Formats: sequence, structure tokens, C-alpha cells
Amino acid sequence: MQQSQEVSFKRSLSLVDLTLLGFGSMFGSGWLFAASHVAALAGPASIFSWLAGGVAVFFLGLVYCELSAALPKAGGIVRYPAYAHGPLLGSLLGFITVIAYSSLTSVEIVAARQYAGSWIPGLTRNVAGDPTLLGWFVQFAALCFMAKLNMSTVKTFAVFNNIITIFKFVVPSLVIVCLFMYVRGDNFHSHGFAPHGWQSLETAISTGGIIFAYLGLTPIVAVAGEAKDPQRTIPLALMLSVVMAALVYVLLQFVFVGAVPPSLLTDGWHGVNRALSLPFHDLAVMLGLGWLASCVVLDAIISPSGTGNIYMGSCSRVVFAWAQTGTFSSWFAKLDPKTNSPRRAVLLTFGLSVFWMLPFPSWDALIGVVSSALVMSYTFTPVAAGALRRTNPDLARPFQVPFMGFVGPVAFIVATLIIFWSGWTILSWLLSLQLIFIAGSVLVRHLVQKIDCREDLRSCGWVIAYFAGLLAFSRVGSFEGLNLIPHPLDDVAVALFAWAIYAIGVRTAHRDTGLAEEEEVIIHAQAEAVRATIGVQ
Repeated sequence: MQQSQEVSFKRSLSLVDLTLLGFGSMFGSGWLFAASHVAALAGPASIFSWLAGGVAVFFLGLVYCELSAALPKAGGIVRYPAYAHGPLLGSLLGFITVIAYSSLTSVEIVAARQYAGSWIPGLTRNVAGDPTLLGWFVQFAALCFMAKLNMSTVKTFAVFNNIITIFKFVVPSLVIVCLFMYVRGDNFHSHGFAPHGWQSLETAISTGGIIFAYLGLTPIVAVAGEAKDPQRTIPLALMLSVVMAALVYVLLQFVFVGAVPPSLLTDGWHGVNRALSLPFHDLAVMLGLGWLASCVVLDAIISPSGTGNIYMGSCSRVVFAWAQTGTFSSWFAKLDPKTNSPRRAVLLTFGLSVFWMLPFPSWDALIGVVSSALVMSYTFTPVAAGALRRTNPDLARPFQVPFMGFVGPVAFIVATLIIFWSGWTILSWLLSLQLIFIAGSVLVRHLVQKIDCREDLRSCGWVIAYFAGLLAFSRVGSFEGLNLIPHPLDDVAVALFAWAIYAIGVRTAHRDTGLAEEEEVIIHAQAEAVRATIGVQ
């Protein structure tokens, strides 16, 4: 690794900027579509799905707090596993994360276009939400604008995001206050509190849009290299973002479940997502709150666009960090001298985002794939944190997670279960794709680059076992599998498997983490910041 020679960003993002960035990335199309989707899956019990999702993300956030405070580098989600288990895992995380972030950028723009179709005829061609040719070009134009914005200075990006995020908070608050007046107690028990069983809560978390809505932590980590006083601001911003988002999401689900007219529930909660495909807009119209429906549509155009813009910026920084690990083209490890932005990485992200709009045209079509890819991009960080505790105990950790021996495995197990709940249809190809990528990377490094890969395979063998094991459990489990292991025994088996993999992963860290040199770089950067603050030349 050559971190000491790498180019770096200017540190200009404050705690407020980072918190609004995290909250803004969590508040995109998720709140606009997921309420009816998870209610159809889990009924009134969907409220607990949001609570469980918030707790799961909180555990993952704690791990990120420790690593991002100790190693505040741009694209940290790629760097942390690379520090702990070598460049092969860093390359895999770069691949997974770029898929997740670029496709998520497309999801948000598609969501904005679908809601805009309720105002502008000709953008959406059917009830599934597929775009017309005009609608597709509107999406393309939005991506062009976002790419242009992400090539500007990070402060311009932050100001734009702060304005959008404040607006995001106002409209959901209005929805909560107004719909609370229409809440009916009967809705919570007339068809059973969990009409489809408690297993449906797990499906709702994984593929119903809940985990998709919550996973906005990594954009904060992605811009860690541009944060002021990162050891303090990043952990605070991560925790504040999760708590704020959980509170709003739970309240939104409560008022939605309570305010659905009984006439729509004659056959139970199944199908409520089709009756209220634009949940809060359609519900406001049915209740005679036309002005609120207009506010929701306006927010539905602005909020997802703002979140998509955040993820385009985050994805470009992941590409930049991936290139700097030496396992991706160094052509992308360049900053524009005028704006200090990763211009080349933005262009790649833009191209991938356009691609994702081609085969998967609607929000529902993309959400399961994106959610699973997002969780995979989080999964290996708890293992990296545990491994670095073991191999680098003297690393300066301004924020140290208490009881890491408990928090680390729990975070990894929770992330693994969320992936497992995605079901065989998604995992059969998504996990297979990761295994193919690992095999291809090893072959390229060994045959083309003439690199001895034995150390990489030693430190990353657990990843191969993890993917192969999850594939097997998914096939024989109860989530679209053969149900050879019935629920909840399949959950127990996967949790035990994840615990074993975590233990192996922690003990097979890369022998040369490169963190001694990295600490020198961080300490030097902190000293330079102090000298600049007190005016020392």
C-alpha cells in the first residue's frame, strides 16, 4: 500500500454537514414507498420491523464509529477490510460497493420520476411504474445534473445537500402530524397484529425496503477524508443519523397503518401496496388532504433526487479509494486540481447509474437487489474491526466500542441474517457473482500481474467459505429455498454459521496491514491542521 503518497481531499465538512448527509442519505425513496410494501408483508407488526432494522443498523454504526475515527480516510468502507485482510478483500468490497451505490443512485432517480408521473402525464407508462421514453430521458437528465454537481467543490455539494435535507425533514413531519388525526385503533388488530406470521417481519426488513431505507451510514464514512475533526464529528454524525431516522420511520409506519381506510382492508393487509402504490400521496388523497398529497409529491421529487446525489458522490469516492488500494485502475485515483473532486470516478459512477436504469426500470424491480448488495457492502467491516483489534492493539482509537467481543459478532450475524432473508432468487446469482469475481481477481493477479496470491488466499479463505455456505443455507432454507431446514431453525443455523465465520475471519488477518505507515500519515495531517488553525507557517 502507498497511502503515504496518495493525494488527499480538503477537510471542509462540519458535524452539521455530516449529520445532514447521513440523515439525507437515509431519507430518500424508502419512506415514500416502503410503508405500504412492508405493511402488505407484515401487517401492523411492520412497526417492529422498523425498530429491529434501526437496532441492526445501530450495531453496524458502532463498528463504523471506531474505524472511521481511527482511520478517517475517503472511501473507508473499501479501505478497512483491505487493511485487515489484504488487497483481495478490498477489491471485492470495492466491486460490491460500487454495484450497490451506483444502482442505488438509479433507484432514487427512478422513484422521483415515478412520483413526478402523478403530476406530469407521459412519464410513466403502466401501474408497475415503468418509464416511457420521455420518462427515461428525464431520469437521464437528472443524472447528468447530479454528475455536474459532484464535479464541483465538496462545499457546494454540502450546501445543496443541507438545503434538500431540511426540506426532507419538514414534509414527513407534516405527514405524521396530519395522519395522526385519522389513526384508527381497530386497524392494529382487526386482521391480526402479525397476519402473515413473525417470519414476515424478517422478509420486510430485508426486501421490503426497510434495510434499504436505513443503510445511509456509509456516505458519512465515504467522505471521512473531507471531515473537520473527524475523530469527533464522524462518530457523532453516525449515531445522530441512525437515531433521527429510526424515530421518523417508526412514526411514519404507525400513522400509515392506523390511517388506512377499513374499506381497503376487507381482505386483510395483503395487497395494500397495490391499492396504495404511492402510499402517503394516495392515502392523503383518499382522506381529502389534497394539499398534503401535493407536498408529498413535491418531496417525492426532491428527496430521492437528493439521496441519489449523495450516493453518486459516495460511489465516486469509493472508486477513488479502490483505485488507491492498488487493485483498481490508478487512472481513477486522481483529483481535479480546480475543484478537488474525483472527476474521473464521478464519470464512471454516472455511466454505471445509467446502465442500471436499462434492465431494471421500476423501484420494485430494483429494491431487493440493491438492499442485498448494500448489506453485503457493510458485512465485512465488523470482521475487519475485530481483526485490527487483534493485530494492531496499539492503533490510536479516539472512539473505542465497548464490548467489541460482543458487538462485533452481533453486527456480523445481524448483517448475515438480513442477507439470508433476501431469499434464494436474489442470492443465487448475487453470491455466485461474488465468487466468480474472487476467482477472476486471483487469476488476474497471479497470471497477469505475476503476484503471489498465497497470502491473500490465506487471509480471505473465510470469505469464500462464507459465500459458499450462505448459498447452501439459502437453497435449503425457508426463504424461497427447499425448506429442508424449516423456520426458525434456518435462522439459528445461519447465525451459528456466521459466528463461526466471524471467529475465523478475525484470526486470519493479513500479516502486513500497512497501518504503521498509515498512522504516521494521519498524525502528520492532524498536526498540519493544528498548525493551520493557530496560524503557524
